[in-house]
Amino acid sequence: MKIKKNITINFNAPVVLGFSFICLIALLLGMITRGNSTRILFITYRDSLLNPMTYLHFFSHVFGHQNWAHFIGNMSYILLLGPMLEEKHGGKKLVEIILITALVTGLVNFIFFPRVSLCGASGVVFAFILLTSFTSFKEGEIPLTFILVALIFLGQQVFEGVSIRNNVSNLSHIIGGIVGAVFGYCLNMKKKDRY
Repeated sequence: MKIKKNITINFNAPVVLGFSFICLIALLLGMITRGNSTRILFITYRDSLLNPMTYLHFFSHVFGHQNWAHFIGNMSYILLLGPMLEEKHGGKKLVEIILITALVTGLVNFIFFPRVSLCGASGVVFAFILLTSFTSFKEGEIPLTFILVALIFLGQQVFEGVSIRNNVSNLSHIIGGIVGAVFGYCLNMKKKDRY
């Protein structure tokens, strides 16, 4: 006798899935409007501090993507790493990490690169990558995985930033990685203090 089991789809990581859906909607809007909505809503660049959109752009640029390849590259990492991070640290903390990463990368771009527009979730991706490498952190120890991830991912960004000219903002990747590393360290230290 066969027993039929109902299979359900679990909305397992609401913050990660919500972030991904917003990015997808932003990409589709950009395609429909031939990039106009992306330029208006989802890119950060040097603009007047009297313009209210400047402050929105500090956060909203992480939702915009130039094309499918850019979107798929970022979402692959976010959907792979995000659910584990959301389960470990909680949705509120993940929102905080995304917002701080967006703000810091947006501000750095605004201050130091007045002629460069920035869009995409790459900074968030690198924050997630470095944050994930802290999952096995113990007091008084530095995980070898963290060292290797930092060397491989951040080292690559430094190398590409110096030697290759492309449209990818390597600095936002590095900053995102630093934000993720700081959060990873601080979150693990708080857990140690509780015990």
